[in-house]
Amino acid sequence: MTTTDPPAAGASRRDILVGGAIAAVAMTMPPLLTGAASAATPISNRSEGTNAMSTITTKDGVQIFYKDWGHGQPIVFHHGWPLSSDDWDTQMLFFLQNGYRVIGVDRRGHGRSSQVWDGNDMDHYAADAADVVDHLDLRNAVHIGHSTGGGEVARYVARHGKGRVAKAVLMSAVTPLMVKTASNPDGLPIQAFDGLRAGLAANRAQFYRDVPAGPFYGFNRPGATPIEGVIQNWWRQGMMGGAKAHYDSIKAFSETDFTEDLKSIDVPTLVMHGDDDQIVPYKDAALLSAKLLKNSTLKIYPGFPHGMLTTHADVINPDLLAFIRA
Repeated sequence: MTTTDPPAAGASRRDILVGGAIAAVAMTMPPLLTGAASAATPISNRSEGTNAMSTITTKDGVQIFYKDWGHGQPIVFHHGWPLSSDDWDTQMLFFLQNGYRVIGVDRRGHGRSSQVWDGNDMDHYAADAADVVDHLDLRNAVHIGHSTGGGEVARYVARHGKGRVAKAVLMSAVTPLMVKTASNPDGLPIQAFDGLRAGLAANRAQFYRDVPAGPFYGFNRPGATPIEGVIQNWWRQGMMGGAKAHYDSIKAFSETDFTEDLKSIDVPTLVMHGDDDQIVPYKDAALLSAKLLKNSTLKIYPGFPHGMLTTHADVINPDLLAFIRA
């Protein structure tokens, strides 16, 4: 494992970040439901990206939406909860302009994919991603996952990526395990995730406003300057998806143990995390993930929030490019 720390972000660059906690938005409420099973059959195929927006349909009837733009080495983007592939817009345009083929996938129950009631778990998420990869016959691909998408990348690479994956990136990822257990004593208490479920079930529209306006981007920090367009875009993406799928996904991202997945991954993997992440605390995530991986590079960003791919794209994008080119 190699470790590199970027220079601390100056206050002049962005006074958006500085402290908070997932429990702050979460801990105040109680719980509800869950789902199960699938595999796949595609609809159309292309050997290269053609600026198209397409779908495949899995064997259990779930339509998975994806964007496929450009030519060159493929980069597959896996989004966080409860968002869509649109959350990667800045990165997809950046890499498209740098000569890469970029693919963004909306997870089942999220964005423009089917609003299913079941199969909202990491095994299905990884299998759905594999179906898209197989459909497009992607090889020598780089898989980049943010938050829940980082868990999806870990499971996909470990179980489906043999011979197809060149490198992986886990950004602000939920790996190896978020919830507090006997074997993960520094994890977050289950009450934090019960609070997320309660907030979603009680008033999803308001809850999806409070999360980005508060801890997700660090806009709740003293002196922070909230960016209204960013908040509204988060809300827009969240409300596109299905409430049941989002509800179930909280269990998927918080209680799935990725320890064995991480141990089995042998491709070069970049682990990126902000040390002011109020959603997925970095000490119980990035630091542990980097140790479990066979070939990892760890980058911790002082003062950066959970949604750093948006608030600090000017730093994140060049770092991603350097890792992919190395």
